[in-house]
Amino acid sequence: MAVVALVSGAVLSLLLETAQSYLPARIASNLDLLANAAGAAVGGVVGARLAPWLLDGGPLRRLRAATVAPGAAADFGLTLLALWLFAQLNPAMLLFGTGDLRDLVAGSVSEPHGAEIFVSIEAATAAANLAAVTLLASAVARPGAPLRRLLVGLLVSALVVKTASLAILMRAENVFAWLTPGGQLGLAAGIVLAVATLALPRIARLVLAAVFLMAATVLVNLAPPNPYLAATLKVWEQGHFLNFNGLTRLVGTLWPFVALGYLIYLASPRQALR
Repeated sequence: MAVVALVSGAVLSLLLETAQSYLPARIASNLDLLANAAGAAVGGVVGARLAPWLLDGGPLRRLRAATVAPGAAADFGLTLLALWLFAQLNPAMLLFGTGDLRDLVAGSVSEPHGAEIFVSIEAATAAANLAAVTLLASAVARPGAPLRRLLVGLLVSALVVKTASLAILMRAENVFAWLTPGGQLGLAAGIVLAVATLALPRIARLVLAAVFLMAATVLVNLAPPNPYLAATLKVWEQGHFLNFNGLTRLVGTLWPFVALGYLIYLASPRQALR
């Protein structure tokens, strides 16, 4: 595996350096090629040593067996949850506000609105998305798993990722820019909704998750532009993170639609009998 990582990393770096030699604004470098190959080799060795311990019988495998239902469907659900966390790295997104299609489809210019409308929309969006993600996670959990502790961990992870994205991509004073009045209300309401609905039967949780997800997506796309968020993002210099931020935006845009299809699949009669 280490040899494969070294060869693939070196070949990819060689192709990129070769392509850069044809770009006037870029400079191909042998040092970059050597550094990339060395990094691929180190990563391959570390990965080959740690993979058996982490995956074959290590703590990750034991945690997955103890908390998540077996099967490929549950694995896909875990992947969706990981992508949801990844989408939180986009600082331009409202708190948990995935599914914004306005970057892909030209929208109309909105009229000015009062500040209270932004608080209401952000609160409703955050609450509905948080409840939907919580119910989706509960659907892939193994019966008897410490569900509430796992969901608290998921929420804390999402907030840490959101804070870290603002700390890395923006100025230090903006790390808690997501903690707006609307975000605070949405967090509180989302936690109440999640706790109140976790005890429902599985099919009811799947239906509610889909309803919350659709409602939040509609709200995100109908929401007028927030001038306060726009003022904060003026300090955002994407620089080398341009492609990365584009990827997080794309994942955040498509996530609720993929998740909705997954919820429909879990609610199908074949899955309901398992």
